[in-house]
Amino acid sequence: MKPFDVYPLFDIEVTKGTGCYTYDNEGNEYLDMYGGHAVISIGHSHPYFIEKMTQQMEKLAFYSNSVQNSLQAELAYKLGKASGYEDFSLFLINSGAEANENALKLASFHTGRKKVVAFGKAFHGRTSAAVRMTDNPSIVAPVNDGPEVEFLPLNDIEGVRKVLKNKDVCAVIIEGIQGVGGIRIPDVNFLQELRKECSDTGTVLILDEIQSGYGRSGKFFAHQYAGIRPDIITTAKGMGNGFPVGGVLISPMFQPKHGMLGTTFGGNHLACTAAIAVLDVMREENLIENAANTGAYLIEKLRAFSGIKEVRGSGLMIGIEMETPVKELRRKLLFEQKVFTGASGTNIIRLLPPLSLSKNDADLFLAKFENALKTT
Repeated sequence: MKPFDVYPLFDIEVTKGTGCYTYDNEGNEYLDMYGGHAVISIGHSHPYFIEKMTQQMEKLAFYSNSVQNSLQAELAYKLGKASGYEDFSLFLINSGAEANENALKLASFHTGRKKVVAFGKAFHGRTSAAVRMTDNPSIVAPVNDGPEVEFLPLNDIEGVRKVLKNKDVCAVIIEGIQGVGGIRIPDVNFLQELRKECSDTGTVLILDEIQSGYGRSGKFFAHQYAGIRPDIITTAKGMGNGFPVGGVLISPMFQPKHGMLGTTFGGNHLACTAAIAVLDVMREENLIENAANTGAYLIEKLRAFSGIKEVRGSGLMIGIEMETPVKELRRKLLFEQKVFTGASGTNIIRLLPPLSLSKNDADLFLAKFENALKTT
């Protein structure tokens, strides 16, 4: 047997990581400006994270959701306090796609409706209903084509009003910042009006903060720049610093019933330990403030470069849109400058480094980026 070949792979094997740096099997050091798709939040191999995970593994890695697990309660308390959503409830799963699946299910249970509104260039996952809400027909199989969804242009509040006025939409799902779509930020006024329209029509507002949440934007959740409160928030990626864990933050307006949601592995002891450790480090090391400050510094410096069409982003979620395709530039960054980056489409480089990225790390990236530009 061999791995199912669905990933285009770089010819590099990463075998070690420390802080904002990774190392391959030949000992080469790379500056990690991508964090494995925004997953590494507190840095690779953080000593506190390793200590807590080791201690838990020596006691118990897993037992099912048929017994009490005080780690779930501790995680819910700390997440509520850190995010400002202390009155919400937490349902734990294993990934961002699962988080969105359960959010959509909750919304449909609550409203008795089926239709969903999503937005152009959205990405909400690759499973069942979540992939149907993703604006990429090439990854939607016939079996996924069941849920009714209407895609609207981002920031088109009149389009939203027109669709929601019929009061047949169960949920509007929107990313705090579009990641795969190219680091596109919803307008503050749009989010505020969207909140009002959803409230007026009995439509559930789901904020997908899977990539943009957990401090990456410079606030705990990106939507908090607009001063709104959604009905459901989904999170994953940076939540476990590499350990699979996802969460659905649920407004008090939803009433739980035994059996309405469920998971085998979600909220297991090791996953909760990982998520608690992440929150502890974020608090102790002021990583949200660091993301805001270092991100603002990077964006300012990048905007001074020639050959860049636009720099978009907030905190350490940054998109660099070039005038020309970035494939060769990314190749030079990776193989010559030893820097990991991401991409969106053909012309956009995405930066999603650990929230612990220092100003010195940022300066190193800027120098390497300039070197790569000179030879591209």
